[in-house]
Amino acid sequence: MTRLNLALHGPDKAVNFAQGFPDFDPDSRVLDAAAQALRGGYNQYATTWGAPALRQAIARKQSAAWGRPVDPDRAVTVSCGATEAMIAAMLAAVDPGDEVVVFEPYYENYGPDCVISGAVPRYVTLRPPDWSFDADQLRSAFNAKTRAIVVNTPHNPSGKVFSRPELELIAGLCIEHDAIAITDEIYEHLVYRGKHLSIATLPGMAERTITISGASKTYSVTGWRIGWLIAPPALSAGIRKVHDFLTVGAAHPLQIAIAQALELPASFYVELVGDYQERRDAIVLGLRECGFEVAAPDGAYYVMAGIGGLGAMDDVAFARRLIEEVAVATVPASSFYHDPALGRGHIRFSFPKKIETIERGLQALRRIKPP
Repeated sequence: MTRLNLALHGPDKAVNFAQGFPDFDPDSRVLDAAAQALRGGYNQYATTWGAPALRQAIARKQSAAWGRPVDPDRAVTVSCGATEAMIAAMLAAVDPGDEVVVFEPYYENYGPDCVISGAVPRYVTLRPPDWSFDADQLRSAFNAKTRAIVVNTPHNPSGKVFSRPELELIAGLCIEHDAIAITDEIYEHLVYRGKHLSIATLPGMAERTITISGASKTYSVTGWRIGWLIAPPALSAGIRKVHDFLTVGAAHPLQIAIAQALELPASFYVELVGDYQERRDAIVLGLRECGFEVAAPDGAYYVMAGIGGLGAMDDVAFARRLIEEVAVATVPASSFYHDPALGRGHIRFSFPKKIETIERGLQALRRIKPP
């Protein structure tokens, strides 16, 4: 935020719809578990690839969700957030010169992760308003050099939840070209329409999928940096070696706390989705009233808003205008594309905020008028 804006509005008046973190506290049971772990002797290194208690809790939860056993000792690796998990997976599974298929818009690390691993990204575009992709474009992105595809569902930044037919098409292409799927499922419990499906559960995919998730979004602890990967033992062995050299290990007491969080009852997840759907509906309705072009997302906690109705042609300039004129921060959509021109017509709003924060931000946005 500019100094001018701070002087006009004050930092307490600004609304941050840019970053995807809550402005409310986590569930008290999760905080209590962390406090207990800090005083319970869990303050030194955990096993590099994850404290046994957490790996066992992850395996129990995923075994129940997938309807098949997940081995906590050979298939689960704990990482420093899902972001570290993705680069660990890339470095472990992808060789220089390989190609990786990436849907765009994409979480901003995926493209650089490909480059860091020496791979060549092949982009397939998701198109608004429903963020569908062209099946022929996807097929043409696969070839003899394809090693992997990155699938993020529910999707950041669009809120898309990939359907079973879409995932079956992806799975078929992976099998046909002997490629692997690297999935980012960090928003797996935030689905408002449709149903979350892990591609690892489809026929032929268990042995060729690296599934990534974590605690940040579900338990409102983005600063704890507890993520995990579930992969076949052969892939897990490589992932663990890379992870060891990237970060050694995640914070031990927080791993113990998340192990307890994973045992929360089903009612926790029902309330979680209900609360987020209320936030989603509030921001979608408000943005439409402000003149943005908005389709309600099916999952995650972001809204990609079209800015053409407000006379804006440049997402970066418009995002800057929102900061300078009304103290509302957003993310220009061009940052989620390899070709920035593809995102010029949208900006991203993040809504893991108190309802009063959302209303305050919308009230500020109502002052923005078309030029």
